[in-house]
Amino acid sequence: MWVNSSLSVAGLLRLTGACALLCLPAWVWASPPAAEQPLPLWAQAAPGALGTAPDDVPTLTPFYPGSGTATGAAMIVCPGGGYANLAEHEGKPVAQWLNTLGITAFVLKYRLGPRYHHPVELEDAQRAIRTVRANAVAWGLDPHRIGILGFSAGGHLTTTAATHFDAGDPHAADPVARVSSRPDLQIPIYPVVSMGPLGHAGSRTNLLGPSPAPALVTLLSNELQVTPETPPAFIVHTADDHVVPVENSLMYAAALHKAGVSVELHIFQHGPHGFGLGGGDPVLSTWPHLCALWLETQGWATVGP
Repeated sequence: MWVNSSLSVAGLLRLTGACALLCLPAWVWASPPAAEQPLPLWAQAAPGALGTAPDDVPTLTPFYPGSGTATGAAMIVCPGGGYANLAEHEGKPVAQWLNTLGITAFVLKYRLGPRYHHPVELEDAQRAIRTVRANAVAWGLDPHRIGILGFSAGGHLTTTAATHFDAGDPHAADPVARVSSRPDLQIPIYPVVSMGPLGHAGSRTNLLGPSPAPALVTLLSNELQVTPETPPAFIVHTADDHVVPVENSLMYAAALHKAGVSVELHIFQHGPHGFGLGGGDPVLSTWPHLCALWLETQGWATVGP
């Protein structure tokens, strides 16, 4: 991977002019970017961008484990919000929890409907995975331990990234585009999975528009897109979720199992949609520990006593 470690910030500013720091290339890092500082995913405007406002600029915000605790694993975090907004409690707090396990976390700000539709959201998630993988060595990460975790509609984006990926283009001029967009594992939490009748109507409309073609509905119903190459999964849902039916997780887990993909599924008896890390509920708040134990068995995390 080409890395420019000699060009000064002043030189970059002269080259980019009015773009200033916003347009610094995401693929020229010689060392990890600053913690909690959003990193644009493209050096210039993102593909399909409809403007230059913050909502038009997908970013990754890094969060790092404490000194001496990093395992080398990384996780892209996708907050939910029905593909219309991004829930704050499903972003930074989740990244900070992952940090306690030694995992470097990157919160993804992806573009949203109804202004943006598929494939833009998937392109943002794929670019996030590629960006971390392309810079893994410079950032002290393992390019073979890059996962994706998401909640609700962010869970749909997670399962989409896990079922729609490619190996990269070895001839691309952009080094980021040369690497694979396949996540090495996936963690969908109360996810939207289907775009069919058992999915979430608002997420479907925001992602696909008001009258999507049947073929597009099928393509983005990820329980129908699982193959043996789909990465291992840890899934959480509640049985009485009245926003996103539990059948989304049940169908997805069944498809993974049928394809021979390793899956761990936890269905809690009660709980509202959108509980994040548990929302203080003594039962729901156990899922992060269960997930941590699973991540430890994958060789990704260090779980204390």
